[in-house]
Amino acid sequence: LLFVHAGGTASRQKGFLGCIRSLQLNGITLDLEERAKITPGVKPGCPGHCSSYGSLCQNEGKCLEKYNGFSCDCSLSAFTGPFCQKEVSAYFKPGTSVTYTFKEPYELTKNASVQSSSMYSDVTLRGEHIAFSFRTAQAPALLLYANSYYREYLAVLLNRNGYLDVKYKLQNNKDAEVFRMNMRNLANGQLHKLNIKRQADILHVQVDQYAREEFNLTYDMEFNAIKSVILGKVYENGELDPEVARVNSLGFSGCLSVVQFNSITPLKAALLYPSSSPVIVKGQLSESHCGASSPSNPFAVETTHSLSDQSGTIDTGEPIVNAIRSDSALIGGVIAVMIFIILGVLAIMARFLYRRKESFQSRDAKGDKSDDSPDFPFNNEPNSQNVLSEHQKEYFI
Repeated sequence: LLFVHAGGTASRQKGFLGCIRSLQLNGITLDLEERAKITPGVKPGCPGHCSSYGSLCQNEGKCLEKYNGFSCDCSLSAFTGPFCQKEVSAYFKPGTSVTYTFKEPYELTKNASVQSSSMYSDVTLRGEHIAFSFRTAQAPALLLYANSYYREYLAVLLNRNGYLDVKYKLQNNKDAEVFRMNMRNLANGQLHKLNIKRQADILHVQVDQYAREEFNLTYDMEFNAIKSVILGKVYENGELDPEVARVNSLGFSGCLSVVQFNSITPLKAALLYPSSSPVIVKGQLSESHCGASSPSNPFAVETTHSLSDQSGTIDTGEPIVNAIRSDSALIGGVIAVMIFIILGVLAIMARFLYRRKESFQSRDAKGDKSDDSPDFPFNNEPNSQNVLSEHQKEYFI
């Protein structure tokens, strides 16, 4: 709540001008926002920690406010970690398969319900956003496959020359449409980043830093009743068209990283939440880094709270902002100690130079006094006595 006018009572005229957030009474969080809507001089909303630190949540991570800090919600991101900066990657062998399954549409179930009807409408797509990184030396290779309950499909694969092919079949009685990127051989053992976006009949494909290419679908624009998204080998060979089946027979050998299909993250679900996600893993799936060298976040090392992308839970550990502040205090203390040491060394050096200068000055003063003394004008000359005696002899003669 933002108090724009100072409130008060009859006994105490001075009120409160400022902001109150996350007020709890006996362990119960009060709904201040609703009260603010009907209370004069009070407005809902406070500038919180996310206004200052929200940019630390990376890769589509969402900043969540807390009464004494904030956390990053990575549930809609293919990344994980305190700031959604850690890649989720895995190495696939030829027999490895990861299948993320959607619910069956209500038209194909015996007991139709409102819930299944809403699920059916959710999995009928007029567009997709697919993003992931991969590294392989295999060609041909099937990277990602999405199918529907009506035998429609989308396939992302490398052909025998290592070029990228995106195949769409959105109408059952039509042949699949193939969109090819002939820029270079991608089966070269290097890490490549792929981004595919379709909106109705417009398809955009981008590989690495190269220019995005645009294609047009000609048959249909809806991906009806999507059934599953599969990474690696597809074990439902009966539903594959002959060309995709030939590529699929080889499986996929390589690494996949940060896989995202619209709002779902099948690889992340398989590695981190296999028991609570509608995902099936066949074969050996090993967590890997795909050879990627992502810059480490300096704050990530200092935080020890649990992941915030677990379903239905929010981290109750130390908020990230406190770790940041403790880091700042530690760094400030180290800098202060270093400055103190440097000043001490400089003081010692100055004292040494000052004493050395005094020593030289005293020596020079003594030398000057010996040279200018009138009592002993010839004491430094070895023949002074002989000269004096000679002068005396000449005087008496």
